[in-house]
Amino acid sequence: MITRLLLATLGAGLLAGLLLTPIQYAGIVPLIIQAESYEDGGAAHDHASARGFVGTAEAAAPDAALLFAHSAAGGEAHGHGEPGAGADGHHAPASVESRLFGTLLANLVTGTGFALILAAASLVAGRPITATNGLAWGALGFAVVSLAPALGLAPELPAMPAADLADRQIWWIATVALSALGTGLMILARWPAVKALGVLALVLPHLHGAPQPADLASPVPPTLAAEFAVASLATSAAFWLFLGLALGLAFDRLKRGTGPAAFA
Repeated sequence: MITRLLLATLGAGLLAGLLLTPIQYAGIVPLIIQAESYEDGGAAHDHASARGFVGTAEAAAPDAALLFAHSAAGGEAHGHGEPGAGADGHHAPASVESRLFGTLLANLVTGTGFALILAAASLVAGRPITATNGLAWGALGFAVVSLAPALGLAPELPAMPAADLADRQIWWIATVALSALGTGLMILARWPAVKALGVLALVLPHLHGAPQPADLASPVPPTLAAEFAVASLATSAAFWLFLGLALGLAFDRLKRGTGPAAFA
């Protein structure tokens, strides 16, 4: 049964990651490519691509693949003599196929990872994910991993200012952890005092405040930045809702013993 449960979880995560890719390419990747045109000859690369894990989280977690779309865009200064760089120290633009493959691969990894986390959370909470409550589980995942951090660190485009990477990573991890703890206490705790602690855990990182850059000046138009933030969060919400529903349907089929033969 454990093997079937694991395979069902991985299958739902892979499917969610697969379906996320065309959504990103339709609504988010064009905005990233447009923002790259505002980078000053690639000088903003260290700042933008160094977002790494935090930039992923700020763009609502499933947008991890979008980091590849930016870093593979070409025309970014990496320093002379780096493998793959031309004589002028710039990388050649990546092909559409390489961008698509990298984005798809990152989405598959992201989907399976979050599927495992969501399934583990349901086991710890003693609340199985089903087709009936799958959307609710997905909404909780979105709120904890995407929406809560975005309240302090909005999804950022290339060339936009950002605070120190380590500071943003620490704040993002703390925010997600406290949001997960607070949400669990508010839903599962029986005593009002414990529920109050859950509320405190939810608001604590925002009372502290997210790290912000000293200089907020940016060549990216505010309308483009706002459009990207909305598109990123909408894409993340779609990903999480589908993931929760897919997990619920997969687990229900396992209970009925009608799962695909691959889960046997």
